[in-house]
Amino acid sequence: MIQRFIELGEGYGDVFELCELAKTNQHRIHHAFILHGTKNDKKSVSLALALKPAGDVPFIPIYICREGMDFREPKMERQLAFEKVLADLDVTPVTLEVKHSSEFGSVDHYYQALIAIMRLNHLLPPLS
Repeated sequence: MIQRFIELGEGYGDVFELCELAKTNQHRIHHAFILHGTKNDKKSVSLALALKPAGDVPFIPIYICREGMDFREPKMERQLAFEKVLADLDVTPVTLEVKHSSEFGSVDHYYQALIAIMRLNHLLPPLS
């Protein structure tokens, strides 16, 4: 099974697009993720949504809004909106502490590391 990250962006509208993807594809939701990364003692939040394959195609898209929000309490409105949509859909997000993407040579290496972590924790199926 092939998994690939599809980056939406870091802005306010991008998170709401992610929320709409969840609503319109609720039957395909495999997992939702809230990822915390740290850079220079400052935590950031990424929101991601992994969808089950469409039809017989062995491909799992993972839509992500990467590191566009600071981690803080109270939570930012964008994160609260994502969590509310997931709660309405009866989906519990998986929270992971991961390295910040800036610690990798490229964003592609970062995404490869995230996929490996998710596979090792049985959150994504293995390659087939």
